[in-house]
Formats: sequence, C-alpha cells, structure tokens
Amino acid sequence: MALPFFSVLVQILVNSITQPALLYENVVVSDGSPILRDLLFSPDHQYLYALTDKQVTRVPVESCEQYSSCGACLGSADPHCGWCVLHNVCSRKDHCERAEEPQRFTTRVEQCVRLSVQPDTVSVTMSEVQLSLQAQNVPSLSAGVNCSFEDYVETEGRIYGGRIFCLSPSTKEVSPITRDQGDQRVIKLYLKSKETGKKFASVDFVFYNCSVHQSCLSCVNGNFPCHWCKYRHMCTQDASDCSFQEGRVNTSEECPQILPSTQIYIPAGVMRPITLLAQNLPQPQSGQRNYECIFHIQGSTHSVPALRFNSTSIQCQKTTYDYEGSDISDLPVDLSVVWNGNFVIDNPSNIQAHLYKCRALRDSCGMCLKADPRFECGWCVQDRKCALRQECTVGGNSHLPLQLAEGGGWMHATSGNSRCTHPKITKLFPETGPRQGGTRVTILGENLGLQFRDIQMGVRLGKVPCVPIEEEYVSAERIVCLLNDATGYRVQEAQVEVCVRDCVNDYRALSPRPFTFVTPYFTRIQPSQGPISGGTRVTIEGSYLNAGSYVSVSIGPQPCYFKKRNAREIVCVTPAGLAAGGASVLVDIDDAELRNPEVKFNYTEDPTVLRIEPDWSIASGGTLLTVSGTNLATIREPKIRAKYGQAESFHNCTVYNNSVMVCLAPSVADSELGFSETGTGPDEIGFYMDNVNALVVVNETFSYYPDPVFEPLSPSGTLELKPTSPLILKGRNLIPAAPGNSRLNYTVLIGETPCVLTLSESQLLCEWPNLTGQHKVTIRAGGFEYSPGTLHIYSDSLLTLPAIIGIGGGGGLLLLVIIAVLIAYKRKSRDADRTLKRLQLQMDNLESRVALECKEAFAELQTDIHELTQELDGAGIPFLDYRIYAMRVLFPGIEDHPVLKEMEVQANVEKALTLFGQLLTKKHFLLTFIRTLEAQRSFSMRDRGNVASLIMTALQGEMEYATGVLKQLLSDLIDRNLESKNHPKLLLRRTESVAEKMLTNWFTFLLYKFLKECAGEPLFMLYCAIKQQMEKGPIDAITGEARYSLSEDKLIRQQIDYKTLTLHCVNPENENAQEVTVKCLNCDTITQVKEKLLDAVYKGSPYSQRPKASDMDLEWRQGRMARIILQDEDVTTKIDNDWKRLNTLAHYQVTDGSVIALVPKQNSAYNISNSSTFTKSLSRYESMLRTASSPDSLRSRTPMITPDLESGTKLWHLVKNHDHSDQREGDRGSKMVSEIYLTRLLATKGTLQKFVDDLFETIFSTAHRGSALPLAIKYMFDFLDEQADKHSITDYDVRHTWKSNCLPLRFWVNVIKNPQFVFDIHKNSITDACLSVVAQTFMDSCSTSEHKLGKDSPSNKLLYAKDIPNYKNWVERYYSDISRMPAISDQDMSAYLAEQSRLHLSQFNSMSALHEIYSYIIKYKDEILSALQKDEQSRRQRLRGKLEQVIDTMALAS
Repeated sequence: MALPFFSVLVQILVNSITQPALLYENVVVSDGSPILRDLLFSPDHQYLYALTDKQVTRVPVESCEQYSSCGACLGSADPHCGWCVLHNVCSRKDHCERAEEPQRFTTRVEQCVRLSVQPDTVSVTMSEVQLSLQAQNVPSLSAGVNCSFEDYVETEGRIYGGRIFCLSPSTKEVSPITRDQGDQRVIKLYLKSKETGKKFASVDFVFYNCSVHQSCLSCVNGNFPCHWCKYRHMCTQDASDCSFQEGRVNTSEECPQILPSTQIYIPAGVMRPITLLAQNLPQPQSGQRNYECIFHIQGSTHSVPALRFNSTSIQCQKTTYDYEGSDISDLPVDLSVVWNGNFVIDNPSNIQAHLYKCRALRDSCGMCLKADPRFECGWCVQDRKCALRQECTVGGNSHLPLQLAEGGGWMHATSGNSRCTHPKITKLFPETGPRQGGTRVTILGENLGLQFRDIQMGVRLGKVPCVPIEEEYVSAERIVCLLNDATGYRVQEAQVEVCVRDCVNDYRALSPRPFTFVTPYFTRIQPSQGPISGGTRVTIEGSYLNAGSYVSVSIGPQPCYFKKRNAREIVCVTPAGLAAGGASVLVDIDDAELRNPEVKFNYTEDPTVLRIEPDWSIASGGTLLTVSGTNLATIREPKIRAKYGQAESFHNCTVYNNSVMVCLAPSVADSELGFSETGTGPDEIGFYMDNVNALVVVNETFSYYPDPVFEPLSPSGTLELKPTSPLILKGRNLIPAAPGNSRLNYTVLIGETPCVLTLSESQLLCEWPNLTGQHKVTIRAGGFEYSPGTLHIYSDSLLTLPAIIGIGGGGGLLLLVIIAVLIAYKRKSRDADRTLKRLQLQMDNLESRVALECKEAFAELQTDIHELTQELDGAGIPFLDYRIYAMRVLFPGIEDHPVLKEMEVQANVEKALTLFGQLLTKKHFLLTFIRTLEAQRSFSMRDRGNVASLIMTALQGEMEYATGVLKQLLSDLIDRNLESKNHPKLLLRRTESVAEKMLTNWFTFLLYKFLKECAGEPLFMLYCAIKQQMEKGPIDAITGEARYSLSEDKLIRQQIDYKTLTLHCVNPENENAQEVTVKCLNCDTITQVKEKLLDAVYKGSPYSQRPKASDMDLEWRQGRMARIILQDEDVTTKIDNDWKRLNTLAHYQVTDGSVIALVPKQNSAYNISNSSTFTKSLSRYESMLRTASSPDSLRSRTPMITPDLESGTKLWHLVKNHDHSDQREGDRGSKMVSEIYLTRLLATKGTLQKFVDDLFETIFSTAHRGSALPLAIKYMFDFLDEQADKHSITDYDVRHTWKSNCLPLRFWVNVIKNPQFVFDIHKNSITDACLSVVAQTFMDSCSTSEHKLGKDSPSNKLLYAKDIPNYKNWVERYYSDISRMPAISDQDMSAYLAEQSRLHLSQFNSMSALHEIYSYIIKYKDEILSALQKDEQSRRQRLRGKLEQVIDTMALAS
C-alpha cells in the first residue's frame, strides 16, 4: 500500500483476519514526492508501478537478494522469499533450482542449516587431523561436498553414516593462517556443495599455538591443552617434547614462582643479602647456568649472583645498592629471578625491593622519628642527623641507653616516650580571625610532638585556648586547632604557643608573628543583579574579609559558590534564585555572622535570545553579529560559542542594553569537517550567560560559509606594479551565498596603509594612495587573515615632450566639442520653453473646464444628498443585525450556514460535542490543534479561513479566552515571520494563516458597536453619494460602464446623447396616494428605470424587504385606460447584424412628465382598453407588444454579454463591448481624447471628496462624534508594540505597517469595499468599482512607502495623489494618539470582553460550529493524536485520551 503524502511504499503481510497484519518492508520509491494511491501490477505480477506527480516508478514486488543469510532472509517475513540452501541465496521459490525436493528450499527460520564439528580446536603443530561434521536440515548431498577453511585451504569431504568427514590442513598449510595471530586464530569452516560450487553452511573452527607463551603460568592457565617444560623453559602441545616426566608442568601450582613474603627494605650503601621464598625452583642441569637476581634501579640493570638453597628458597648474595637523589627517601625497585641466563622465574605478586636513605627529607628530629619503623632510622642527638644506629657516633655502643643525659645518643620511634626538643613554629595561618571564635588555626613547624597526646592540651593564643583536632594532626609537622570564643578578652594580638607535654623552654614554641583579632564587615555587592538561573560572579566588598579559616556566603536561602577572597572582597558565584526580586546577602566567617540589611542581590528573569543578525559568518568567524533578546544587560560577560565537529570556540560579547548585544562570530575553521558553499549549520550555536543553560544551545538557524581563498600575487610571491595601477586580488568564495543584505567586510593593507576596495564575485580591486617601495599585502575579513605576497610599487618616469604635446592637442579638441554642445543645448532649451508655455495654456483651459463641471455637479449632488440626509434622519440607516453582519464577514458568499441553524443530534453526539467543546477551551489543545492543521500540506487557505471563523463562532461566548488564544497565535506568527527572514513589513499582509483570519473575525465582533454608532453613517453616506452620482449620467446595463465614475475601467469613453426625464410613479402600495416624482434618463433600460423607481418609492426601507425589480412590470399609463407594459427585450427590440440593443425609454418614446406604475408581474405583456384615443406612439406598437415577454437573463444584476444560443446575437446597451481590450476604444464611433474622460474622473472625485474625507476622518479619529475609541483597537495596537519591543524592532515603519495590516487593511478596507456586509443594500458593479478606488486610496494612506507617480501610473492613484499625503498625516496622528493613551488594564479588558460575550452569547448555534470543526478532527485524526502524544504538556493534561474519547463516542453514534 502507498502512504498518502509520503514517498514510501509499505509492504504488509496479512495471514488471517483474526491476526494482526505484519509490516515487513518499507520501499523508498521517489525522492520526496508523495505516491498517488493508484498502483498497478505488471502482467506477470513481478513488478508494481507506482505514480508520483513527477514520475512513474517500477518497483519489484520482492527484493529477496538483499538478504545475505538464511536467518535474515526468513526473519524478514517476506512471503515471496525463501532460502535456496545449496545455492546459499535468498530468492523466490521459482528462482531456486529443484526447489520441490526436500530441504532444498526452506521458508521457516528453524529450517536453516545448522553445522557442528568435532574436534573444534586443533594445534598448529597437528597435521591433517580427522574432523567429523554433523549437518542438520540439509538436502541430499549425493553430489558431494568439500570442507573449506575460509579461502585458505579446501579439503575433500566424505559422507558416511549421516556425518561428513574431512581432514584439517597440513602443518605447512596452517602456517600462513596462524602467523602473528597470538595463541589462537578463529576461522570459518564451510561446507561447499560440489553441485552448485557454493558454500552453504559454516561453523567456527580454532587453531591454537602453545609456543607463544613465555611463562609457565600463562602456558598452563590458557584455554587450550598446553604443557610447560620447566627444564627447557618452553610451552608445548605435545607432552613428549619435555625431556623427562618430572619436568612436565600442567597446573599453576606446579609452576616455579616467587612467593609473597615480608616487604624487602634495604638501606642505600649498606651491604645486605636478600632472601626470597619460592616454590618448585628447578635445579639447573649440566651445562645450565645458575640463578641470578636482576634489579632495575633508575633505568639501569644490576645483576647479583643468587644461591638456590632448595626448591623453596633462594638468596641474592651480599652487595650494596645505591641510587641518585638526596630528596628521595625510599625507592621501589623491580626485582626478577632468572637462571640459565634468560629463564625467568614467574613473579605473580610482582614483589619489589625498597631502597631507602634515612637523611633524605628528614632534617629534623620529628621527621626522623615519624619515619616507617621498618626503615630502622633514628635521630642521632649528638650529630643532629637522621641515621642508622650503627652510623651514629654514640649509637654504636649497644650498652648505652637510648637517651643520654648529656644530650647524646640515638633515638628511635619504637621507644614510646621519645620526645624531640626545641619545637619550632615556622608558619601560622590564618593570622587574623573574628573574636567570635570558630577559626581553624593551622600551625606548621618542626618537632611539634610525635603523638597527638603530646600537644593535645598545649596550644593557646595568649589566654584563649585553641583545641587541636586529632584528625588534622600530622606528627611533628602540623597542628590544626579550633579557636575558642575570645569576646571576653580585650587583647588585639596574641602569639600562638605550643607546648610538647610540658611548657618548659626546651619543649615550648612561640609563633614568630602574632594572631590578630578583627571585626569583619561588608558594605555592598557588585554586580547587584543577575539572572534567576544563577551563575553570576559577584564581588562582596568590605573590610577584613580574609579573616578566619572558613567563609560561607548565602544569597537568600541558597549558598553562593565561593571562589576567592582577600581583605577587601569576597568573590563567589550566585546560586539559582527561587523567584525574581531582591534576596538578602548573608556572610559567615567562622563563628561570626555578618549581616547588612541594606545590601541585597536582585534576581531578574533569565535573558533570552530572539534573533542573531546576520545569521551567518565565515569559517574563521570574527564577523560582527547583532544579538537581539531580553534581559541581556543582567549578564556581565556573555560569550557566544559554536561547535562544529571537534572544533569549539568562544568569543566575548559586548552588551549595549537589555535587548541588544554585539558579538564576534566564533571560529570553527579548525574543524575536521568541511563547509558547503551554500552554507553549513554548526552542530551547536549558543551562549554562555552565567548559569542560563537554556542558552548554551539555541534553536536559531546559523550558517558557516567557507573562508575566502585568494591566489598568490605571483609564483615568486612578489608583484611589481605602477603607482596608478590597481591591485587585483583573485580568488573564490569572496562573497558568501548568504541571504539578506549583510556582506563580508574586507580590509586590505598595503604595508600598514588600507586601500580603497571594489568587490566582485571572484576578485578584489584595491586602489591605494601614493606609495612606493616594497610592502607586504594583508587581506582581512572577520577572523580571516591571509597574505598573498609582497607588492613592489615603482615610480613612473616623467612625461616625454611628445606626450605633453599630445595631451595639449587633445585638451583643445575637447574644449571645442564642449562649446558646440552648449550652443546646441541653448537652442533646444528655447524650443522646450515654447512647448512648455503651450502646454501650460492647455492645462489652464482644462483646469477651468474641470472646475466648472465640478462646481455644477457638486451643487447638484449636495442638494440631493441634503434631501437624502433629511430622509435618513427619519427612517434610519438600514444596518444589518449583528448575526447577519458577522456571518457575511466570517463566511462570505454563504447565506445559509449551518451555524445559523438548530442542529438535531443524538444524546451521544451531543455529549461528545460538549466534551469536544470543553477540549477547545483548553488553550494547549486548541493551539496544538491549529498548529497541527497548519502543518498539513492539504490544509488549504480556504480551510484556514473556515477553521478560524468556526473557532471564533464556537468561542463567541468565551471572548476573553479567544483573545488569549489569538494573542498566542499572533506571537507565534511573528516569531516565524522573523525567523524565516521575511521582511517584517510582510506580517499580516495577507490572510494565509488561521491567526490572521481570527484577527479579522475578532475585530468584526468587537467593532460592530463602533460601526453602528459612529463609522457606519459616513460609510453609508459615501455609498449613497456614489450611487446617486453614478445615476446622474448614463450607465451601461451590459458592461457596467458609466459617464460618472472614479474608476477608469468603468468609464464610458464616448459621448452619449441623453436627457433627464421627470416621471410620476403611481405608489404601488396605494394608487390613491400622491404620486412619487422620479428623475430618470431617456437612455435608461427598463430594468434600470424599475430600480430607480423602487429606490424612490421605498426610500429608507431595507433592500431585502423591498420588491425585486424582476418581480415587477413597468406600466406606462396614458389617461385612465391606456396602459402598456415596457420591457428590456421584446419583439420591437432593434437588431443590427449580430447585435441586439436593449430597449430604453427613448426606444419607447416615453416623454417627460409621463405617468408610470410598478405592477406585479403579468401573465400577458399588457392590458389594453377599448378606447379609441391611443396616442400615436402607443398605436405604433399595439400589435407588436401583445406577446412580448421579458427574458430572465435581463433580470440578472451582474452585467453580462452573452450571445443568444439560438439566434447567435449579442446584447448591447450604450456601447458595444469587444472580446479584446485593445480594440475597445477604436470601434466606438466618435472617440474622445483622454482629457475629456479624465475630466469626468476629476469631476466625480470632486463631488465625492467631502464624503470620502468624512469617512476617513471618522475612522482615523480617536474620539469622533462623541464615540470613544474602541478598547479592542488600543488593546491590539499595544500588543503589537509589545511584540516589537520583545523582538527589538525599533523601526517606526515596521511598527506602523504592522498596525496598518492589523486593522485598516484587514478590517476597514473589507468594509469599505463591501458595505453590503454592514447595511441591507444592493451594490451594483459601478458602485463596486468606485468603492474599490476609495479602498485603494485608503490602503495607500496607511502605507509608509512613498509612491513615485508618473504619466504611466494608474489613474486611481493619480486621482488622489494630492490627498494621500494629508490622509497619511491623519493616520500617523491617529497611531500616535493611540500610543499616548493610557494602557488598558487586564481587568478592564476582561470586563469588556465578558460583556461582549454576554451580549452575543446565543447568536450562533455552538453545537453546529463544533460539529463543523470536528470534521477537521476526523480528516487529520492521526496527525492531531500524534502531535498530542509527542507534546509533554498535552500528555500531562491527558488531552489525547480525552480526544480519543470524543472520537470513539462520535464513532459509536454514527
């Protein structure tokens, strides 16, 4: 089957309707194009033809050959594939030779061939060993088989009793297999069919090699049957290789080896023997050398003869050992025992000897006595040195005591009461601390006791006890004590005193420097703010802050990670804050608690990065990047980072303010990966901003382009040029193919002097000032720097005399040419002046004519509009009710939408839709639903608008919630627009997303009241003014063109002779009532007259409540009884060639002042009396009108020109239309010059100017006619300003364009072009064309760009060219006034939206709307459920389960 929208063919196995289908293969058919559902088998069913939009692909039904093993083949579950055993291939059954025979073709994994071999290991010294192979699931092997040892050796196989026998390779053949392979080599042993020549089964086979083992233990402890010959010191597979039985070793216990014993300590320079314990030591045989001890001392090897006492003991003979280095107290030395020159005895415990020197690093009594007692070192009192007892002057007399009264003797640590005299303090830290105590004082020195109890009670600072800590005590060298509280003592300084057991002079030490008690404090913290994620490196400033031994700093309840301190400051790194705002700073130094309520650290929200511009650099980086974001100023030292392959680098950034910082792009030029000329994205791009981990890797798209590559100046590296010649540097990748306007900036230095550059795709043109001599050329671009060589600039020689003469002659000739050109130019100017004066005179005449016509038309129109205004005051404007108004905007062209109807549903469906409605009120579900739909390629623009309208309809009673969703969608739309690098001004320009249509609907709902109370009146007045002005002159019923128009396309471009008739219309409601006077034109068609009569008779009535012109007949009455029905087309209609002209009042010769009536549609064309007093005009048409009828086609309100299918004629009214617009004016009889019809455009524009101004002024006023600015406008404009601030958009034009696209161009233009959305009226084609011109003027007024107009510009732009700048000022003032208005509080907006929801709660059927929305759930069910499953927040809210419940309930109900 083919997956729609995917380029993958899915192959599925269905074995039974009771078992699930099995997917066994995905086949990629095309590169990206989706497969169409139509699939077709080839006639032999070997192939499947798949179609995409671009190609037809032939896909094999199976591709068994892709599987190389039986397990993979049969494990794939492809029903077409099986294993052809003797051919060792996966194939179709019909492709396998003799597949019907048993076990030659298998289809189940358990039927795969299994092979075993005995023995499965053979020594490399064994030749042609008989091997027995057992094969299962094999077919008949009567044709014979061979045994193949990979590709090395092949031997004959014999089959006997169901087994296969073959020989292993000979010793000679084994050698290349196992050479340099260690103690074993595993290879594959294959069975090879003689029938097919294919290897069809395999098993692992091992060759092992005992001879590689060089020690007994490794030989006998291996995995193979090896023997150790201890007298020959060799490992062998053949036991007979050992000379005699007792020399053969098979277990590790029998191996000769050194046993672990007590550690071996040898004083340097002293002759000592070394005795070692061992076992199984062999007795050297005749001709074999004796034992030796080998010592490896500092890279040198020392051999010492050894004596074997027996098989368990050996002694290295007396000798002296020494090593270099008086600072090495003991040196471990590797020791080995060998015999017969190189037969090494195993030393499994790696026994070593330790050489030592007593004096090394033991200059004091304490250091000497604390040495390891096994070193036998002691303190020689008289010589004041650490030595062996025999080395001490007195120590040699064994009868003397260890300590002598005279001070002489040799002391050793084994004497429990040993005590060194003259303790000494060499260092004390800290030297200051708080009086509150708690300071851990560390005392370093000499002879500070040998045991902890020696000094346990003997440490004090003046009178303040300091309690030693046993765990920190280092014998003789260090005492760490905890200082008690000293607040009761007034001393400022005190020396540290240490007494060893007794406080007498020989055992008492004082510190050379005193300890000082201080009072630390702090005054401020810098910086005083940082991100809530922490990581800010802060400095706490104060005094005595380096006192004591321990300091802890807390910001609020969390510890600040300490870095360093000195007397004036403490540096630490802030922890993550619990919430934004101020946090107390707490400092503890030992037991002193430092507090300062005035010092606080302020946590701010974490910075964010919104955009990096430009979003590219070169591989060497170094280009300037502008980073936009929020809260950037809270970071002191931000860094940008990039990682690409193994290359990772950083660059510092400079912060300008909270929303902008500038960074140099980091370099990734050292990466082992390459760079594409179209740009390569790094693995990671991000920022180090304290501990804000969210920015270490950001999702911004960023690309690296290859560094530019320049050619050397010359092969020699030096280029010679004249001073006036430019330097051309050729290369490639000079201009990265990056989007946007940013470019790579180059600097080229000639020596130290920069030159003026001209850049092209493949070269740099460098022009320099006056330089001579040799200079190094350096090219720089960002972090890229390269020198193509050296430039040698040599000076030009002086000009020669012929050159000077040539230059002079050329200059004189040039001067003559210039004089001739000036004379010709002056003549041309005089001609141009005359032409200009003639044109100015013509323009003055034209302006006079325009002014006269405008003045007359305006006076006439004002009279009519004044009468209309008076009538409107009484009848009111025919506003549509809210429901119809909203439907026409939300669902244009759909009159009877389901949301207007009551929906009859089952109880289960109602329950499901209610639950679905509850899901829609969950913001995360609704946003996920909309985003998922918009991600689908089949979700069209029409669908987007429909979904947006349905959602707003369903949420009519939840306007506050709908507003929140709309804001989120708009925010996402802005983010996408800016991320995709589209120009910001394009935002909201079109309706291409659900969010944009929802915004239109939002304004539609919330501006209805403003339309009714304020903006509706000038809009309706403009519509009426346009309609009346158009109807003052002829209007072609077929083409819709008129004498008076704002649109050049709808202007009649020839002279039409007509005159105005005043007709008296009988009131159709009451014939006895006063007749209604109506002005018509004698060139009006009958339908046009009926429309004018209906307008006059039913003034102020909604259009939908009036009779339609197509339902009425026009009756011309003369006297009481004479009546005739007038129609657009009857038997009297004139036909000229193929053209049939519609009947007009002039056609029927209706005179001024005639009486007419509108009567219901008649079955016959007219009623006629028996009176003989018919007028001439009536009697003329008497017999012809009796059977005339009005064709339905003429009742259409849309101007049409369609040939009659029976007669082939075409209809026309005032002008004959043509198929090609370029023939339009040429065949119109007396063709007018352009000034005439442009005059009509100007005249029409002048008469309507006041109404256009009134409408624009009303829309662009914050308080007009007593109506306040709607809250929705202020609220949405503020939201757009917030978004601009968020993205650091300061460009006024962008903000202005966003607001224009949001409201004027999105809502008002739609209303201006379609007043029938707001009023119950009928809009004909000419009125529509004029309103489009007004709407275009409105759009131009909201634009920030300057439109350059010329003679070829459209007339609708030229028409209002002088007015648009004024309108633009109104728009700018309007936006400025709104921005200065106080912001709307959330509470006020919520109350306003709640009121709007309440007012219109029951306008639409929410169940119908939900049912319509649900159809999209069904259409994209899998995609929506998948999106809900992937989203973590949706999973927490269990939105997928709830939607599945709705789907299941609806499915059951259906």
